Amino acid sequence: MIIKNPKFEISCVKPSQYPSQGLPEIVLVGKSNVGKSSFVNTLINRKKLARTSSEPGKTRQINFYNMDDIFYFVDLPGYGFSKMSKKEQEQVGKFIEEYLFNRKEIALIVFLIDIRHNPSENDRLMYNYIISSNLPCLILANKADKIAITKVDDSVKKIQKELNPLGDITTLPFSSERKIYQDDVWNFIEDILKPAL
Repeated sequence: MIIKNPKFEISCVKPSQYPSQGLPEIVLVGKSNVGKSSFVNTLINRKKLARTSSEPGKTRQINFYNMDDIFYFVDLPGYGFSKMSKKEQEQVGKFIEEYLFNRKEIALIVFLIDIRHNPSENDRLMYNYIISSNLPCLILANKADKIAITKVDDSVKKIQKELNPLGDITTLPFSSERKIYQDDVWNFIEDILKPAL
């Protein structure tokens, strides 16, 4: 899919601020600094649409990126960032929960995991949370450029086995540096969006 005019639309912390166009939403979840913003920028071939930072926990709001009025990429705050105060973590957790469980426009959750590490306790909690929401999900083993290309397939299988032993959720590699994985991800997203295209 070629996105011609992507734009950042709004940052939200409560439902009254969410966009009201009714477009399908592709939601990005994952721990702080796993590469959600870079994922958006890579897929749409822009350097700075989604704000990236080397500082974990930078995204504290729900960011909506409008993709040619076809769908939104929705970037949720990362979890597991220890420098956030307890109160901030609770507030962020609350509005993420509110969004995930009540937002009717969610078409797909893209769950990003760092390919170099075993899923953490927080990753497992988020995975179980996603499963309980009954929403379609794609697991992305991100930062695939950080390991040898020959080890990518095995690392993806390992993450799938750890998180989703049933194998009923698609798990794909991804990298903002190696563009070879983009087509598979776009194909998956396009299948989900077919009714809206």
